[in-house]
Amino acid sequence: MSKIVSGFSKLSKEEKIHWLATNYFNSQPEIIETIKQYWNVDEKLQQLHDDFIENTISNFYMPYGVAPNFIINGKEYVIPMVVEESSVVAAASLVAKFWSSRGGFKAEVLSTTKIGQIHFMFQGNTSELQEYFMSKKEDLINATADITKNMEKRGGGILDIQLVDKTDKLSDYYQLHVTFETVDSMGANFINSCLEAMAKEFRKEDIEIVMSILSNYVPECLVRAEVSCKIEELGGENPHKFAEKFCQAVQIAEIEPYRAVTHNKGIMNGIDAVVLATGNDFRAIEAGAHAYASKSGHYKSLTHCDISNGIFRFWIEIPLALGTVGGLTSLHPMAKLSLDMLQKPSARELMMIMATAGLAQNFAALRALTTKGIQHGHMKMHLMNILNQLGANDTDKQKIVDYFEGKTVSHSAVVEKYKEIKK
Repeated sequence: MSKIVSGFSKLSKEEKIHWLATNYFNSQPEIIETIKQYWNVDEKLQQLHDDFIENTISNFYMPYGVAPNFIINGKEYVIPMVVEESSVVAAASLVAKFWSSRGGFKAEVLSTTKIGQIHFMFQGNTSELQEYFMSKKEDLINATADITKNMEKRGGGILDIQLVDKTDKLSDYYQLHVTFETVDSMGANFINSCLEAMAKEFRKEDIEIVMSILSNYVPECLVRAEVSCKIEELGGENPHKFAEKFCQAVQIAEIEPYRAVTHNKGIMNGIDAVVLATGNDFRAIEAGAHAYASKSGHYKSLTHCDISNGIFRFWIEIPLALGTVGGLTSLHPMAKLSLDMLQKPSARELMMIMATAGLAQNFAALRALTTKGIQHGHMKMHLMNILNQLGANDTDKQKIVDYFEGKTVSHSAVVEKYKEIKK
């Protein structure tokens, strides 16, 4: 019997849950109980969450943690992080404290330009198209006047429009390449609205508009974060050897894509956690960051390292198109709380904070990889997850935690120890 349903979106939340339970869970009462268990007791707050997306039946909780001790450009921060992976918040916190006594993190925004494109087909003469574009350029900008007036008051708006010939890549394909400044908003709706208004103005008989859309590849919306100190200040038994191995690890990620992907994934552990906590779009950030890592035609590390004149330097350059106004940043109570926790940053300041979180996460991972190995700390943090999966009580948890103090944690070893205790 087919389970294809019509008019599902028009059902009430209770009706949606009943349909789901009947068709996919054999009407198990515990399924409905689990779904409703995660409803917010505040009906008004739950309704707010219900309205974020379509066909909402419940909420999916993620841990919300904080990483203290960050010093960025001389200013102290505690950074909110939403992430499910063990050790991410702990690693960020430890690295923040480590660098807090070595001058902290230095960060700067290099540029904030965002991009949108009108993609179209044209089979006529290119020079005639160029003439038409030049004659219409001012009209294209004027066509957006109602959309851009408020943005312009805040210091943003349309920066430039260029006609780009892409016929060497695809027959008859051209684009209007438009650059924007969106100040403290991420700007997706603003950019798309401007592009669609321009596309209407640019239409003529021999121009076929294919689509108008912003790009999440923003190589000119760029931020840099850095740490540096004398090699001796890195500490440990042999700081010079540590610095050498650390830089070699970065260099490997610059030439080996298999390593670079995992290397950059670790960076995004830190960045995505702050993106989620502040109600920004982590899919857009991920896509843009990985595209930037491939800008040379070869996928590379987003971080870089240098040892010269007795100084250790470690830095990141990454595109981050963020907002601190609009979207969920002001609608979601926890996103608003996160921005308040970060002392109400501008979009530029938030770019620096997130780049720093990514750099800290990468430093933590590389330090572990080149010394004790990544599993030493990760599995220790993962121990409690394993114990929860096993259903261990508090007494058994404490016994097992004590047992693994100073030992390497593995899933099989924890299971074996748990069985031993239960015998």
